[in-house]
Amino acid sequence: MARRKSFDWFVPALGLAILLALVLPEPGGKHGPLHAEILNKVGVALIFFLHGANLSFGALKAGAMRWQLHTVVQVCVFVLFPLMGLGLWYLLAGRIPEDLRIGFMFLCALPSTVSSSVALTGIAHGNVAGAIFNATISSIIGIFVTPLWMAGVLHTQGQSLNLGDVILDLVIWLLIPLIIGQVLRPWIGHFVHRHKKVLSLTDRLVILFLVYSSFCDSVLSGVWKGKGPDLIGLALGGGIVMFVLALIVTNFISRALKFSEEDRIAAVFCGSKKSLAAGVPMANILFAGNPGLGLILLPTILYHASQLVICSWLARRWANRPGIDHSQSH
Repeated sequence: MARRKSFDWFVPALGLAILLALVLPEPGGKHGPLHAEILNKVGVALIFFLHGANLSFGALKAGAMRWQLHTVVQVCVFVLFPLMGLGLWYLLAGRIPEDLRIGFMFLCALPSTVSSSVALTGIAHGNVAGAIFNATISSIIGIFVTPLWMAGVLHTQGQSLNLGDVILDLVIWLLIPLIIGQVLRPWIGHFVHRHKKVLSLTDRLVILFLVYSSFCDSVLSGVWKGKGPDLIGLALGGGIVMFVLALIVTNFISRALKFSEEDRIAAVFCGSKKSLAAGVPMANILFAGNPGLGLILLPTILYHASQLVICSWLARRWANRPGIDHSQSH
């Protein structure tokens, strides 16, 4: 009998972090007593250091040869998704707050998730090695491609994004800690594996603090004044529609290319998901000083919640497909 899936506290915790920012924004605001402007950068580096330390080079190498799978996933994540966002960018011009419109485009330009894509691919008996490779490579590509998309789109509105400085910051605070974590893995790998639950909790707590501090600045600057629940409904509804479209497109392409069931599952999960763990740190660097950062992050946060719910259901459904030997499952 399959084990009952334990309750994931992270999604409601995101809601609580936002609520805390609404009622108590001063501590997490810029130059507040928590010194969020310093802790945020340290937290970003810590997240990517832990990702690097957790990354098994052997697992990455094992999934490297399925070039068709990798091409489909990366094209979906960094070409088709941003093109969908570009369509929304022009469709929603003047119809929604500008920061929310930027948020939808930012969501579409983000890399895929790592941990949840791999975990759900495993639950569904998909190509786990392929998922590890694609999710990891996506995170690295995103450090360069995500700001390129955002710089191009913002330029059309007369807004500037100092691309050189942004990419340099992303390399310093994201890529270098990731590489250091991977280089140190032979010495700290056993420690990381032994304390996996504690380090995973640390990772999530850092993300929660980043979300809290982002919304604190937005609240203190008055961005949320006059904004009602309809705005949250719009961000949630838009995210769900985009996610369902991404599922349909990745599934259609995988079937058209006659992927095996295992590769199709990896392609669907990796090609349709967007990374909150990368998105929050990247937003803190790309939009540093923007008082609307909380509103920019809203679509990504709600998309994260939607993809967890829908993909968890899909993973359980695909895990029970004919031909799967459940006696080998743990």
